[in-house]
Amino acid sequence: MANVVIVGTQWGDEGKGKIVDLLTEHADFVVRFQGGNNAGHTLVVNGKKYVFHLIPSGILYDNKMCFIGNGVVLDPGVLLEEMDKLAASGLPVNPQRLMISERAHLIMPYHRLLDSCSESALASGKKIGTTGRGIGPCYGDKILRKGIKAGDLLDAGSLMEKLRENLEEKNFLFSKKFNCEPLKAEAVYDEYMQYAERLAPYIDNVSVALDDGRKAGKHILFEGAQGTQLDIDHGTYPFVTSSNTIAGNACTGSGFGPSHIDCVIGILKAYTTRVGEGPFPTELFDATGDELQQKGGEFGATTGRKRRCGWLDGVIAREAVRLNGINGLAITKLDVLSGQPTLKLATSYEADGKKLTAMPGNIKTFAKMQPVYENLAGWSEEISQARSVDDLPSKARDYVKRIEEFTETPAYILSVGPGREQTMLLNNPFQK
Repeated sequence: MANVVIVGTQWGDEGKGKIVDLLTEHADFVVRFQGGNNAGHTLVVNGKKYVFHLIPSGILYDNKMCFIGNGVVLDPGVLLEEMDKLAASGLPVNPQRLMISERAHLIMPYHRLLDSCSESALASGKKIGTTGRGIGPCYGDKILRKGIKAGDLLDAGSLMEKLRENLEEKNFLFSKKFNCEPLKAEAVYDEYMQYAERLAPYIDNVSVALDDGRKAGKHILFEGAQGTQLDIDHGTYPFVTSSNTIAGNACTGSGFGPSHIDCVIGILKAYTTRVGEGPFPTELFDATGDELQQKGGEFGATTGRKRRCGWLDGVIAREAVRLNGINGLAITKLDVLSGQPTLKLATSYEADGKKLTAMPGNIKTFAKMQPVYENLAGWSEEISQARSVDDLPSKARDYVKRIEEFTETPAYILSVGPGREQTMLLNNPFQK
């Protein structure tokens, strides 16, 4: 057996969904361990596009078991909508295919309202770029020990009691600070009791199920959302998400023992993008940046927002290798770089006469950083039809080799397009 964690190495949107889909073929269980419906995985299978926000993308395989771990914050309405869309596509989701942790916290209507109100109240330059889906406020209530869990849907009395307590405080904020209409506990209760009717069969102890699977020799694949630089502790704080996105949270967010993890795969886009606010040293504001954005289809799967584009940031890549303990890289979107005569790799930063080879912890210091680039020869050939490393032009192979050298991490997977067939699996972590 093998247990593998997939993480993003940049600011998210690296193509994790496609790589999870590829490796799911070799797994038995697929586990989502953090984040909420503020993230999306886009897959193209047999020419058909699927976008997942909460359900692990392993659901596309009819013989795989999928899990939503306790580290996820769950909007039940969004989950049911996603399930209904899959059913309409001929992919019904049932309790034999999907289990939801009883300890996963629920996003409530007041979380979404508080999210949008708080972001709107921030001054220009202070905005985080939140999706407004209630993720941060839900994690906030979790830490403040005021959260409502999936398991509370199975206890109507407890649910109403917690709703009344939470709304007493939240409605004070809505009416006194944000000038919004207060929410009624009864209306929220009725809505969530309807969710409970459908979701109750799916709610169980994910930690126990995963350990039983491990003991039975099952291959387990853990998928995270967002990327390393959006980690609440180690990312570009405060321009981050509200959960830990790094590999260590695969264990905390699912109830799986850390000594059982065998391999960590880091998904690295061949250039760098980010959505939302915050510093971005290698960002391009010229025609090249526009070309990468258009050719790469760089629009958010969840929000549709245009992604900011820039050259590959090697400092961030090495940061991700260290923070996640990455064993191998999956380098995606190599095809988007075709036609660029020169490629740039940021190998360090400079500001105020100082050189940095690691990310500074102070966001103001980071915002002043200017990248120091190493120039690499580009290639003109179209590579989307390449199916092996030997099919790639020599300069594309050189680019991959330089990434491996700089990050001191081998490439396990190369991707040259959105389709399953446009992927080269050089080293399968489930076959070690």
